[in-house]
Amino acid sequence: MQLMIKRHYEQVEKDLNGATLCIVSKKRSEQEIMEYYALGRRVFGENHAQELCAKAQSLPGDIQWNFIGHLQRNKVRQILPYVSMIQSVDSLRLAKEIEKEAARIDKTIDVLVEVHMAAEDEEKSGASPEEARELVAFCASQPHLCCKGIMAMGPHTNDVDRIREVFDETHALYQSLAKEHGLSILSMGMSDDYRIALSCGSTMVRIGTYLFEE
Repeated sequence: MQLMIKRHYEQVEKDLNGATLCIVSKKRSEQEIMEYYALGRRVFGENHAQELCAKAQSLPGDIQWNFIGHLQRNKVRQILPYVSMIQSVDSLRLAKEIEKEAARIDKTIDVLVEVHMAAEDEEKSGASPEEARELVAFCASQPHLCCKGIMAMGPHTNDVDRIREVFDETHALYQSLAKEHGLSILSMGMSDDYRIALSCGSTMVRIGTYLFEE
């Protein structure tokens, strides 16, 4: 592992303070992934179905693959045998498709409901906070879906105060839903804003660029 990358990883480890690290491994080689695997990391995130399936078939079986990108319903059957968690459940139609396919292969799958909290980022996917409440309740009621929490992305801005505002609002929503449904995961924070997310109560961060690039 390159010195600078190792330094970044050591910094992330110090910052985590009990939170889970999901290493975003999209477009990364198997060798790069295995460097972090050798350090004990097992949770990796991918956002393309074909790439995830290929890596899952050739890399160690104890890797916990998380699907973190926008998931098309026609890709659910493809990834379901390989993933341990789908972090991007953003609609009732998608949740129903995952439940149907999970029942077909008799698998219970952990899911997070993706919430769109930054109104200024119109192109980002995710349910509104109101929709998220209904979606969490639906997922929690399904026999083959285990709703663990919610996932959100910070706003695309350099305004630290605005990023913190969005993360604080997401944390408040998470706390409310956690009381109702026993949730345990708030997945927010990426390479550029993970420290802010952790200070706002994130329990899982999704970091790729910072760990693989200078």
